[in-house]
Amino acid sequence: MTIKIYFTAILLCTGLVLSAQEIIQPKQLDDPNKGIIYNKEFAIGLRLHTNGMAAGVSIGKIKTYYLTKYFHIELGELKHPKEIRQSFDAPSTLSGRISRAFKYGKQNNLYALRVGIGRKRYFSEKAKHKGVAVGISYELGPTLGLLKPYYLELRTEGGNSISKKYSEQDAARFLDLTQIHGSSGWSKGFGEISLLPGAHGRAAVHFDWGAFDEYLKSVEAGIMVDVFTKKAPIMVEQGGVENNQLFLNLFIHLQFGKRY
Repeated sequence: MTIKIYFTAILLCTGLVLSAQEIIQPKQLDDPNKGIIYNKEFAIGLRLHTNGMAAGVSIGKIKTYYLTKYFHIELGELKHPKEIRQSFDAPSTLSGRISRAFKYGKQNNLYALRVGIGRKRYFSEKAKHKGVAVGISYELGPTLGLLKPYYLELRTEGGNSISKKYSEQDAARFLDLTQIHGSSGWSKGFGEISLLPGAHGRAAVHFDWGAFDEYLKSVEAGIMVDVFTKKAPIMVEQGGVENNQLFLNLFIHLQFGKRY
């Protein structure tokens, strides 16, 4: 009788322990949002590419360890491959001011205002351990080209100089090196900006030092393309120089910011 009581007690204790284990040790859920500390991020960035540079800001929403969606806006310059900076370092006979460096045959500066929606996708969760998270990023959106006339200081008969932009009437003087004293000031022509609509896209390999640390530190290397509705008149088309409608560039993008 005593053995039966002990045996029954052992069975009851075993059942209670198993029941407790089921309560205390819940099943692991496959939740892609597990461990997320920050929901959003803000970053400033500098993009260096083969035909210019740009600076901008990104506002992102962290969806999971593997995915961040972001909105990006930046302003930069696109240059023509044939732009060559040169200088005569010649003083003016009247003012004595040394001439500014200029780009022969340049007609307009092209600035690009880009607005895009993008994604960052990580391949692993190494950033949780303060390692380097590796992934890809991609973006699409509109581009607004801003064409600012390029002004040169052209010599006059009295030995002074006058500021002129390219026109068919002044083409001969504008393209005559003996008539060029140098470039005008950088701000010259901002009141005459014209618009050139277009679009852009880019893709890159993304490296993030601690993808879920409070402070964002990342670098990207990739390829980008800007295409406009017509050729961008950056240079005067002469001597085999042609303007482009499509700009293809390799780039490096540095970003610093904060998550919250």
